[in-house]
Amino acid sequence: MSQDLEQREYVRFAFYKRLPTWAALGEESRLEALQSAETVVARYGEGMMIRPYSTVGLRADTDVLLWTAASGLSDIQAFARDFERSALGRHLQISHSFLAMTKRSTYLQQHRHAGQERLHIRPSQAPYLFVYPFVKTRQWYLLPKEERQRVMDEHIAVGHKYPGVKINTTYSFGLDDQDFVVAFEASEPADFLDLVMELRETEGSLFTVRDTPIFSCVGKTLPEVVADLG
Repeated sequence: MSQDLEQREYVRFAFYKRLPTWAALGEESRLEALQSAETVVARYGEGMMIRPYSTVGLRADTDVLLWTAASGLSDIQAFARDFERSALGRHLQISHSFLAMTKRSTYLQQHRHAGQERLHIRPSQAPYLFVYPFVKTRQWYLLPKEERQRVMDEHIAVGHKYPGVKINTTYSFGLDDQDFVVAFEASEPADFLDLVMELRETEGSLFTVRDTPIFSCVGKTLPEVVADLG
């Protein structure tokens, strides 16, 4: 058993699409729905991270992201259950869900800076979040550790050229369909676009099986996220 297991967190990215029933609600009913969801968020927010984002107008299949992290998987599940039972949740349908855990990176030993242990999710105040599941080839895992480190050193060096972009890497092996879920925080979408374009030219990109779907999300308060639903 890993010595740092108790420090690690479970992480979930839950994307919701508004149902047609939402459009039929009056203003008072929508306010009640918001208050119901806020009550759930307040109850769980003391013991876990809950971050709301709007994806309205950015993808056809999602309108809301709830990024959550907790030390126990039961907390993640309990919050999801109670949120979806709320008056707001009854007008939303889950469209994508990705489950992962935090873990120390084996490739950052030579590049570690303060706060890079990444066992806890500590979001910045950046307004934009870019999320996608990520799968590597089986050949990648069969390469010698030294070879993988060399390839990742190039990858990390490119990332250092974009200090305005913060990566949150979480691990899904055995928990979900993907290998990782990566979430990039940025103050400017253009910085993330340029970073991804440059990473496409690195050797590490040869070992990518899948890095879609990609979600562009805007951080907002829960009332603002609900207002975006229209």
